[in-house]
Amino acid sequence: MSEPRNLNRIAHFAAVVETGSFTAAAARLGITKAVVSQQVARLEEEVGSTLLVRTTRKVRPTEAGWAFHRRCVVILQEAEDAFAELAETAAEPSGMLRLTAPFDYGVSVVVPAVAAFVNAHPACKADMVLADQSLDIVARGFDLAIRVGWLADTSLQARQLGSFRQMLVAAPALAGRLGGEAGPADIAALPFVANAALRDPLTWRFSSDDGAQHSVTTRAAITLDATFAVREAVREGAGLSVLPDYCVADDLASGRLVQVLPRWTLPSGGIHAVFPAARFRPTKVRAFVELLTERERSRHSPAG
Repeated sequence: MSEPRNLNRIAHFAAVVETGSFTAAAARLGITKAVVSQQVARLEEEVGSTLLVRTTRKVRPTEAGWAFHRRCVVILQEAEDAFAELAETAAEPSGMLRLTAPFDYGVSVVVPAVAAFVNAHPACKADMVLADQSLDIVARGFDLAIRVGWLADTSLQARQLGSFRQMLVAAPALAGRLGGEAGPADIAALPFVANAALRDPLTWRFSSDDGAQHSVTTRAAITLDATFAVREAVREGAGLSVLPDYCVADDLASGRLVQVLPRWTLPSGGIHAVFPAARFRPTKVRAFVELLTERERSRHSPAG
């Protein structure tokens, strides 16, 4: 078996190429010039090629030296990344977690998750901004953003955490005005509470179990610009509306609201964590994303 390569020699060689001298490389590495010179000489012996041309005034790589340096840079970066990743994996989450989320999903799901996270990790704190607008996470210095719906094309990195169902709901008295054989076309005659925050708050495309599809345009009795405000109006019987499952789960369980047209479904949306571009995530970010992902799984499980 051949003798293992000495990665320190590669680092010494790369430092000489990047600084242009043995003296500057030694200063960067915190060792003596003699050690750098000796290690580079040993490296040339190992590879059987002259890597550097030494003159009284400067040091420059040979053609082989330039080619070898390009490979060395990759090797050294991979080694540095491996140590960084290992350190992050072993570390306990700590520091300030800064994130943003939409108001309705944030209040319903993310805030309880953040509370559980800081309770589980006392070395962590959290700073959270609830906003229905997609904030610039790089300019605002956020560690991550939670985005709900259909993710737009972006240069940012994203991970899907879960999904949500859009549900047509109403107060029981209003829902009772529809017969048992009602279909999507029948809801057009009933008052509707429109959510102005949506791109098209009045037109909805339903699908049935057998693959049939039907598009219906509703009639707005009230238009509001916040999901929780829409839910409150629907609770009061002002009209039916389409709301995400995480906003109406408790109302459906208690009977305060009922699902209308349960045999028909609306398109589901995704729930994503979006990050600034980076090779590795801090431990606090990875730990929180895992916690929120687990809560999404529990939310959709039969016992959730």
